[in-house]
Amino acid sequence: MIDQRASSAEQTPQTVAYRIEIDHAACTGCGLCVAFCPVDVFEQAPGALNADQHPCCAAERPGIPLVAAPELCWGCETCAGQCPAQAIRVINEGGCDPFAARSVALPLPAQKVELYREWSATLRRVLGLRWSPVAISLIPAGDPLPAVPVPSERLRYCQSLMAARRGRCIMLPANRHACPDGTSILGLTEMPAKLASGELYLLFHKLDSIEAAQRMVHERPHLEPRSIDATVVTPLEQAATEPQVIAVIAQPEQIMWLCMSASYYTGHRFDFHASGYNAQCVETTLIPYLSGELNISFGCYGCRASSDVGDELMFMGIPTDLMPTIIKGLRELDKKAIPQSRNKIYLPPLA
Repeated sequence: MIDQRASSAEQTPQTVAYRIEIDHAACTGCGLCVAFCPVDVFEQAPGALNADQHPCCAAERPGIPLVAAPELCWGCETCAGQCPAQAIRVINEGGCDPFAARSVALPLPAQKVELYREWSATLRRVLGLRWSPVAISLIPAGDPLPAVPVPSERLRYCQSLMAARRGRCIMLPANRHACPDGTSILGLTEMPAKLASGELYLLFHKLDSIEAAQRMVHERPHLEPRSIDATVVTPLEQAATEPQVIAVIAQPEQIMWLCMSASYYTGHRFDFHASGYNAQCVETTLIPYLSGELNISFGCYGCRASSDVGDELMFMGIPTDLMPTIIKGLRELDKKAIPQSRNKIYLPPLA
């Protein structure tokens, strides 16, 4: 445990503090918080739980969980989410901006700003998107930073994407990312041991065996640890730096038209990579970022459990270099194919 805690301390982004409160009167001592915490914040104390309140069965009860290493907490709230007695609260105590003294990047040229606004307007008008497409930038270590706010609270990467589609501009350094999995995949930190081993996926009953979990971890792409200083997400029309990927959160019919617009001039069919694991960090962001090809995602356990994304929605990540072709193809499809399809021109007359 000492070695694992030391490793977790090295991996945990610093300067944001959390207070963890356990209601021991409600706690059953099940130990799920200890098992599920990806960075080993908790320990199970020896002895009976609430022996004065449960004298008849005190000897059979496990010890209470203790917050043994609060400084390791990422604020992911996995412990609170898994607690069957709802006995745990994770409270943000605040923290400093790690980039307060960092140099700021020059603003985007006016022509780029106008181009991104035009792309956003075309996507929203032709597809009928309810929300903005999202501009995604992964800031390499040491690069100047755009003038985008850093929130006081920690957010999961998928939560930041969902907020950006509704108008927020968010920059997340490592110490503002709440999900250790996504944070390590995107190259901001090392991966915690429980995730790298596949252990946590078995606890969540997401996979059948440790071998299956390890294969899933091995097959997914990831960036080198500490190669990225921050993720930046904004509505596309408010992009503050050049995005590498554009994310579209939409219904399947709207994603279909994006696929068709991408192949309008070539007829090319796509080989998408989706698994239901690590949807926004891997499937919507990292695969397009690394491959230069668009990719789709159906979402994953994490993003659907922790954000307001609707059951009817899916996702597409588009490398920015492909956007001119997609916008051009979409405008052509809008001349006839899209309105005819939506008008159901082949639907037989109803009696």
